[in-house]
Amino acid sequence: MVSIVSVAKAAGVSNKTVSRVINGEPYVTEETRERVEKAIRDLGYVPNMAARLIRSNRSNTFGIITDYVSTTPYSVDIVRGIQDWANANGKTILIANTGGSSEREVEIWKMFQSHRIDGVLYVTMYRRIVDPETGDVSIPTVMINCRQQTRELLPSIEPDDYQGARDLTRYLLERGHRRIGYIRLNPILLGAELRLDAFRRTTSEFGLTESDLSISLGMDGPVGAENNYVFAAATEMLKQDDRPTAIMSGNDEMAIQIYIAAMALGLRIPQDVSIVGFDDFRTVTMALKPELTTAALPYYDLGRDGAKWLNDLIGGEKIYPGSRVISCKLVERSSAAFGPRQASRSSTA
Repeated sequence: MVSIVSVAKAAGVSNKTVSRVINGEPYVTEETRERVEKAIRDLGYVPNMAARLIRSNRSNTFGIITDYVSTTPYSVDIVRGIQDWANANGKTILIANTGGSSEREVEIWKMFQSHRIDGVLYVTMYRRIVDPETGDVSIPTVMINCRQQTRELLPSIEPDDYQGARDLTRYLLERGHRRIGYIRLNPILLGAELRLDAFRRTTSEFGLTESDLSISLGMDGPVGAENNYVFAAATEMLKQDDRPTAIMSGNDEMAIQIYIAAMALGLRIPQDVSIVGFDDFRTVTMALKPELTTAALPYYDLGRDGAKWLNDLIGGEKIYPGSRVISCKLVERSSAAFGPRQASRSSTA
């Protein structure tokens, strides 16, 4: 079996230097690090993780507890962001999926404790308020895409749904749209209410009244088994004599049905009606023609930054419980045109 002594001899360095490279510690020059890593690869050296755990009292392993996130296309980038950060920083990731079962969740926390996991990233499929079922287990934890109901708050990191919806609404308003429709996402979702609130407040700031807006419910009911009213709501909205010149969709998937409703009525997108979504689920946004303007949920950044924050917490940095938000970038494509007011100004200029 190849030992650390063999690696040190091949690289021409001390055993301590090899240990520093393996553990990702500072005080090693880039040239030396590369030489040690080459020796590790050439000799096929595998670090003794059990020995490292005994010496450092650290497993260098983060646990991820999810509900359905690991099999959900929207949120898989959270895990990718965590994994990329972990790979770059010498950490191992252990993922466990609860399937929505509180009993399973309690078992996972105990299993993580028995494996001496350094810290936990608690990740949810959709943004919501939730209390982790930790039982009597206490491990440094950062919540991602969710936050706690109780006052004994864990640190959490979430997308800024309010800012994303505000930017989308302003985008339409600054292009001259003054008759705007909004088809609401399921009210049970925390992000849905934040997006609707941002839409209402921003249109009000631009001087629009309720009579200038058409707001309809697109979905309700249990998550994953919703009642879907999107096509009917969009059709009714677009049949109005004074129909909206733009429609904001609760998310990108709902925008598909709004496109279909518009085309069924013989309306052109974006010439007759502009449509914007939310999420930047690219299977949808890039497949729709014209491609969909939307606000991108920062899933990858949530995972990466959440992992870094957890590492800081484990390292002893003073982190006060609370929530951080990451902005949702507006992604402009070709589904939104200038409204009648802005278009008329351009034609007379």
